[in-house]
Amino acid sequence: MTKILKNVHWFNIIVPIIAVILGLLVGAIIMLLTGYNPILAYQSILESVFLQPYYTGETIRAIIPLILTGLAVAFAFRTGLFNIGVEGQLLVGWFAAVAVSIMFSGLPKLILLPLAIIVSALAGGLWGFIPGLLKARLKVHEVIITIMMNYIALYTTNYLIKHFLYAEGEKTPNIPEAASLASTFLSNLTQGSRLHWGIIVALLAALIVWFLLWRTTKGYELRAVGYNPHASRYAGMNVKNNIVLSMVISGALAGVAGSMEGLGTYQYMMINSTFIGIGFNGIAVALLGMNTSIGVIIGAALFAILQTGSITMQSTAGVPTEIVSIIIAVIIFFIGSSYIIRWCLLRVTKGGK
Repeated sequence: MTKILKNVHWFNIIVPIIAVILGLLVGAIIMLLTGYNPILAYQSILESVFLQPYYTGETIRAIIPLILTGLAVAFAFRTGLFNIGVEGQLLVGWFAAVAVSIMFSGLPKLILLPLAIIVSALAGGLWGFIPGLLKARLKVHEVIITIMMNYIALYTTNYLIKHFLYAEGEKTPNIPEAASLASTFLSNLTQGSRLHWGIIVALLAALIVWFLLWRTTKGYELRAVGYNPHASRYAGMNVKNNIVLSMVISGALAGVAGSMEGLGTYQYMMINSTFIGIGFNGIAVALLGMNTSIGVIIGAALFAILQTGSITMQSTAGVPTEIVSIIIAVIIFFIGSSYIIRWCLLRVTKGGK
């Protein structure tokens, strides 16, 4: 057991599992202290998500943008950057996809749907390019710039909707059928959920990110620059260009996440008074998934299960949905405390030091 814990690969698998277990235990303790039944609460989550087709479909639908925003954050992490601007990149990608769909509504589906997704990636990539360029050329910290650009994205998209694409209900007009990812088949299969074909896009993006980072020369360069920019520069790599490229790819993934909401879940974009939170949740998903593609998929699934199941948890067990937010926060806390977990495991393992 000690040898396994000292192996970085196995340790990266064990820590998230322990973090999830501890998070659920802390959640159960909080429920007990506040007079709720944790067994009934967790049972209601599992039964709704896995036994009720509607909630199963809604859970898979919620997984789609979480995979993409988690990949966006994870990709930046892998290359030594902290892209906290995924939320803003998602919003501009969402708007771009909806705007293009409405403007070119006469195009056939075979052209319009891919075009809308590509434009959303370009818009998100542009929103990532700006902080990437400032980081590479002027040494401005990407966290500061991306935080500010989140607000710029929020209020810019609101302005554009109000003045150019406004429809009754504080939103844009609905996108044409030719640009929609919605599926009658999937909806009927899950008793009227909003599940759409974007799940294919999300899984394909995870495969592409894995292949790019671990099976290509450019991916090796990006990871090398993130690990040690000085050694990479000495080895002849263009550090500045790789920093910019990393932020562009990360932003593009976030932009595609926005298009999944606009072309799949909602079929329009609403005026948002505040952030929708999917981009910020992507940070938690990436941390739980240890910045790996498969880990992000699993982390997104867990978060989606908790978020969707919290609805039935409240109606069945009477537990406030805020408890789920606490559980997620505790899980992230334990992920961040991985050193403590490893130390404790080694202490209780025979021969551990």
